[in-house]
Amino acid sequence: MKSETLDRFDATAMLDQVQSWCAINTGTGHLEGLEKQAVALADAFSALPGEVEMVDPAPVTGIAADGSEFEKANGQHLVLRVRPTANRRILLTGHMDTVFPKDHPFQQQTWLEDDVLNGPGVADMKGGIAVILHSLLAFEETASAGSLGYDVLINSDEETGSLASSDLIAEMAQGKLAALTYEPAALPDGTLAHARGGTGNYSITLKGKSAHAGRNPHEGRNALVAAADLILRLKAMEREDITVNPAKLEGGGPNNVVPDHVVLRFNIRPKSTEAMEGFDNSLNALLRSIESDHEITAHRHGGVTRPPKPVDDRAQKLFDLVRECGAELGQQINWKSTGGVCDGNNIAACGVPVVDTMGVRGGSIHSADEFLIVSSLAERAALSARVIERLSQGALT
Repeated sequence: MKSETLDRFDATAMLDQVQSWCAINTGTGHLEGLEKQAVALADAFSALPGEVEMVDPAPVTGIAADGSEFEKANGQHLVLRVRPTANRRILLTGHMDTVFPKDHPFQQQTWLEDDVLNGPGVADMKGGIAVILHSLLAFEETASAGSLGYDVLINSDEETGSLASSDLIAEMAQGKLAALTYEPAALPDGTLAHARGGTGNYSITLKGKSAHAGRNPHEGRNALVAAADLILRLKAMEREDITVNPAKLEGGGPNNVVPDHVVLRFNIRPKSTEAMEGFDNSLNALLRSIESDHEITAHRHGGVTRPPKPVDDRAQKLFDLVRECGAELGQQINWKSTGGVCDGNNIAACGVPVVDTMGVRGGSIHSADEFLIVSSLAERAALSARVIERLSQGALT
């Protein structure tokens, strides 16, 4: 990395921000922590031109163990719009939530080595938020800054599928030349995630009829047996381009009662849009068959939350641009396909080219071993600043 490039970035200030933000617990459901984080981020992003606003989450529902539908609470999302009338505009996205709830034991930060910091959210993705901010601050100092507009979205529910922000993501993606998302690099060496599969989460409520297991079992309709049959049939729907993971079964009761209620929760991972749509259509027919064969009722909730993200020619040009900018800075940029998902899937579904691992180098995310390679804060900010500058100069147009 060229030292004169890194000198543009205050690495100490970046680290201080990351550590300050990571000291705030922002598990997706911890509304108090998310509110505190949003205030801190609004203050930091106010250094950029444009106005910061907080957007209320869209309503989201879940299915309780008893089969009832309930509303899930989510935090507000931060939005910044700069030069909204510019002819060329891009979108930058990140998330303030983590997978570690308020009562999780992993709350502290620890130095593992001189350049390696362990802590909740250091890589995923409060380090990435710092990269967004400081790359834009550096870009605003360039001669071409006035020719590019941008929107920034920091949502509060990415770790649970962005259900409360998916419409906002789609709205903000409209008309954008390109998008950059700041998930941590796919590998600690900075490798980017390329094509991604999709994901969907389902809850199926099965209702039968209770009866005494000894006196009149024939009068009952066993929801647990129906669920077992459903699980086997779901697994039989797996193909090379889609996997199905039955994850949790809730229900049943005493051994002497025919169980009349079960909730089955499962996840799918389609590798293509065709596989995603084919499964969803087949599921409806499967549930009708289960209802008929077992004389129970089945209610489905949920669906695909992240469509698959193929890399088309326009998206590949953006990847190539990132590689070119990396080479200018002495960074070797590689990429690989991955089964993971993020908001980049949602953005790509809107037809906007996106590179979604522009954040820091680190690893072991979603675990108490999560770590940040601290020197990557300035490195990745320099990379983003250069990519944004090239976009302002007409790259991709």
